[in-house]
Amino acid sequence: MKRLRCVLGYDGTDFSGFQVQPDQVTVQGEIEAALKRITGEDIQIHGSGRTDAGVHARGQVIHFDTNSHIPLDKWRFVLNNQLPDAIVIRSVEEVAESFHARFDVRVKEYRYCIDNNPVADVFRHRYADHIRFPLDVEAMQQAARHLVGEHDFTSFCSAKTFVEDKVRTVYSLTVERSGGEVWVTCRGNGFLYNMVRIIVGTLVEVGQGKRHPDELKKILAARDREMAGKTAPAKGLTMWEVVY
Repeated sequence: MKRLRCVLGYDGTDFSGFQVQPDQVTVQGEIEAALKRITGEDIQIHGSGRTDAGVHARGQVIHFDTNSHIPLDKWRFVLNNQLPDAIVIRSVEEVAESFHARFDVRVKEYRYCIDNNPVADVFRHRYADHIRFPLDVEAMQQAARHLVGEHDFTSFCSAKTFVEDKVRTVYSLTVERSGGEVWVTCRGNGFLYNMVRIIVGTLVEVGQGKRHPDELKKILAARDREMAGKTAPAKGLTMWEVVY
């Protein structure tokens, strides 16, 4: 038995999220089905985290155990040959039996892309949320600074979450313009359900002049989801990198 760690990317548009769900097409389901065809084994994969329906990944990490004798340098090719085009295995390595893709994570990075051009880019509509009105990126960055550090992010997570401990640490949160796009990059030790998308939705309201940047302090302190902004659409969000 050996344990393999894979870094993968996927276009989440047509998946009902990462985690297996009954009668739904999911990233985990597709990978486990491919492993069954390849090895004949019933293999369960473990991801660094779950992504919602429509959310993408560039650096998702999984691990799984197998008795297969496939050479390590062949695994990437074999897996990619069995997976749909929307999922790509970027690398495969053997790791210690003690490694866990979820519990060993030190830092996760998510990036959210906003197409801020007057007319939407048709080639980016699957991966960016189009907002045609100008955004005040400087005001958004001022607001973002209030969220850096260890805080209770109750105001910035879905009311549907069942997690009791809502304290998380955000190491950095930046808002930058690159041509006609605005990128929100968030690095932290972990994220609550819809947390990044609610942060982005709230920052967008600051960028539109609907909120003052300092209002983010009050929203945090309130610990009330109703105080924060709308949840930004899933399609603009990408799990960018996972650090161990």
